[in-house]
Amino acid sequence: MTTAPAAPAIKAKQRPGDRVFSTATVVSGSLILVTLAAVAIFLVAQALPAFTAEPTAFKGDAENFWQYVGPLVFGTIWAAALALLMAVPVAIGIALFISHYAPRRLAQALGYVIDLLAAVPSVVFGLWGITVLAPAVQPFYTSLTEWFGWFPLFAGPVSGTGRTILTVAIVLAVMILPIITALSREVFLQTPVLHEEAALALGATRWEMIKLAVLPFGRPGIISASMLGLGRALGETMVVAMVLSPAAVISFAVLQSQNPTTIAANIALNFPEAHDIGVNILIATGLILFVITLAVNMLARYIVERRKEFSGAN
Repeated sequence: MTTAPAAPAIKAKQRPGDRVFSTATVVSGSLILVTLAAVAIFLVAQALPAFTAEPTAFKGDAENFWQYVGPLVFGTIWAAALALLMAVPVAIGIALFISHYAPRRLAQALGYVIDLLAAVPSVVFGLWGITVLAPAVQPFYTSLTEWFGWFPLFAGPVSGTGRTILTVAIVLAVMILPIITALSREVFLQTPVLHEEAALALGATRWEMIKLAVLPFGRPGIISASMLGLGRALGETMVVAMVLSPAAVISFAVLQSQNPTTIAANIALNFPEAHDIGVNILIATGLILFVITLAVNMLARYIVERRKEFSGAN
């Protein structure tokens, strides 16, 4: 018994517009990788002399590059972690209020305000932190030390100006709040209506419906939004440089006058006066920040991929 020959595959004729669009997307995607590789190569090439620099090339008591960059890495991660710890719960609450509780007109107005807050320049936040926030919270810091001074986090002596790592973290939290809120709001609005209606039909309250249907669906989106906010906090320069009184220390105390600074702020403050090997040292610290940010984004993507079946945001 013979079988009929397979029919030849019919190929659709590709239009010129399709070719142009396909080529443009490939070039655009490749350009991102090329740019990232170029930045990485530049940082590595310029940073190599810093790893073998003499102890006299470093400021402070550091004898090598790792002793110099250690407090900066700690300050960068510590300030960003404090900001994220304060911003995420508030952002989720605001996003849930806009998406599931607020009347339509109020929700639209709040959405516009949140989006507008994201457009405020960082230098404005820095000025607000110095002139308004720091003097306002200083009496509270004093009371906090009197009440909970036995806890290492709130140990004294308290700063007399209010310009502490906690103040910086509060300002950073306000800065990343719009990013996390806006993205979380959009993810919550994508929750399938059938899931919400099914939970309500089974007798769940509105909060139980949110806990059972909305939050599990939006968890990967919340993680993605939080990591974007964390990336903004890790790389923030002006707020830290303007508000904080920096010192090359590693300390978890958040109310004292001596506070660890961040990599970005250290580069901004010292680059104008740097020369020769000093420039290479600052670029090397930038390479460390580049690696930290890349690692944070890779970790976030891994977490999101593990639960992507629940997400409509990726």
